[in-house]
Amino acid sequence: MRKPIGRAGFTLIELMLVVIIIGTLVAMVMPRLAGRSEQAKVSAAQADISANIATALKLYELDNGKYPSSDEGGLSALQTKPASAGNWNGPYLEKKPVDPWGREYQYRSPGTHRTYDYDLYSLGHDGQESEDDVTNWQK
Repeated sequence: MRKPIGRAGFTLIELMLVVIIIGTLVAMVMPRLAGRSEQAKVSAAQADISANIATALKLYELDNGKYPSSDEGGLSALQTKPASAGNWNGPYLEKKPVDPWGREYQYRSPGTHRTYDYDLYSLGHDGQESEDDVTNWQK
């Protein structure tokens, strides 16, 4: 006696239906996730500016009585001792501060926007001073 042969695989129609369903799901989900990577980069830059680098600058200021000036090398004074630093207890940062787009953070002391301490900002996605910059002052 012979046993009936069962179904051994999927038909072309079934495979096409699965591909169409997966394609539909991807089409619905991808637009929601598309802008998230840029949002994450902006959030990382804001965290660096308002917390990470700011803390290192405050420690430098506590030790030396002033923030490093732009003439002293700016943020590089947080890694290597400048000649004018009398009580340098660094390094205050382990590595050169680079924004999420791969460029160095911009630092000015005394600041033009915050004249009482310093301006610290990232040039953002486009790499030029524009509306997408992430700054430590209100725009």
